[in-house]
Amino acid sequence: MNFEQLTTIAANTVGATQRRLPAELRALARGVPVLYERVPAPDVLAEGFEPDILGLFTGHPHGTEFRQDHPAPPHILLYLENLWEMAEGDPQVFREETRLTYLHELGHYFGWDEDELAARGLD
Repeated sequence: MNFEQLTTIAANTVGATQRRLPAELRALARGVPVLYERVPAPDVLAEGFEPDILGLFTGHPHGTEFRQDHPAPPHILLYLENLWEMAEGDPQVFREETRLTYLHELGHYFGWDEDELAARGLD
């Protein structure tokens, strides 16, 4: 499957996931841009992330003030080739992995740490 096809599936999955969120979270979620990339950029890897990372939240979490160490606005990155590889080429598994990864990264935007994400089944 090519990158355009993966992007279409991922964007549709994110949209469907947002529509299923409770109303108070849906509005916040729609305010966080989601970017679709093939794989992590070299600067992400230089920060110590593994090459097979599935997604990443960057920026300041909701409800926190702008901080100098996070000058960019919040956004979520989904690494589609890594998600596709994780799914072993199965479109349904790709959709589910995309949904879970999106919710995991959105949880970081909400300020949830890894333990809180795990408690919600988003680890």
